[in-house]
Amino acid sequence: MSVFIHESSFVDEGATIGSGTKIWHFCHVMPGAVSGERCNLGQNVVVMNGVRLGRNVKVQNNVSIYEGVELEDDVFCGPSMVFTNVMNPRSHVSRKNEYRKTLVRRGSTIGANATIVCGVTLGEFSFVGAGAVVNSDVPAYALVVGVPARRIGWMCQCGERLSDGGAGVCGACGSSYERSGDGLRRTNPGAI
Repeated sequence: MSVFIHESSFVDEGATIGSGTKIWHFCHVMPGAVSGERCNLGQNVVVMNGVRLGRNVKVQNNVSIYEGVELEDDVFCGPSMVFTNVMNPRSHVSRKNEYRKTLVRRGSTIGANATIVCGVTLGEFSFVGAGAVVNSDVPAYALVVGVPARRIGWMCQCGERLSDGGAGVCGACGSSYERSGDGLRRTNPGAI
C-alpha cells in the first residue's frame, strides 16, 4: 500500500511512515517520528521527534503529539485533545531533560478536548471522555470522565459501555469480562 501525504503537509527526512498511512492538510511529522501502517493523521496534526505510533492509529484534527508519547496499535485521539510532556514548564527554563513518558496502550480512545498529563499510562481499550483531564494511570477497559478524571464504569473492546460493574457479558457483541487487578480482562472475544 502506498502513503498519502497532502501537499500542504511536511514529513521531514528521518521520519518513518508506515504503508497505507494518510497524512492530511497542514500536518508536520518531524525527524525520528515513527508511524505504523494504516495510520490516519487529520488536519493540523504535529508528530514530534521520537514519537512512536502503532498500526491503525487515528489522530483527529488539531492534535500535537510531543516527544515522550507512545501510542500503541488502534489508538484513537479525538479532535483537539492535548498531550503534555513536562510537569512544570516555564518559557525561560529548559526542561528537555525532564520529559515524562506517556503510554497509551492498544485500543484506547481519548475524547475530544481531553488533556493527558505526562507520565501516565492509559490501559488497553480504556476510554477517556471528552474534556476529561487525566493525571493518573487508567486501568484497562476503564471509562473515565471529569476534572480530574475518575472511573465511572467499564467499556467493552467493541466500544459499548459494560453493565454489572464490568464483569459479565457485553450486550452488543457478546464478549465476556472478569475483574483482573485494578482493571478488566476479556475472557472470550464474542463477535469482535
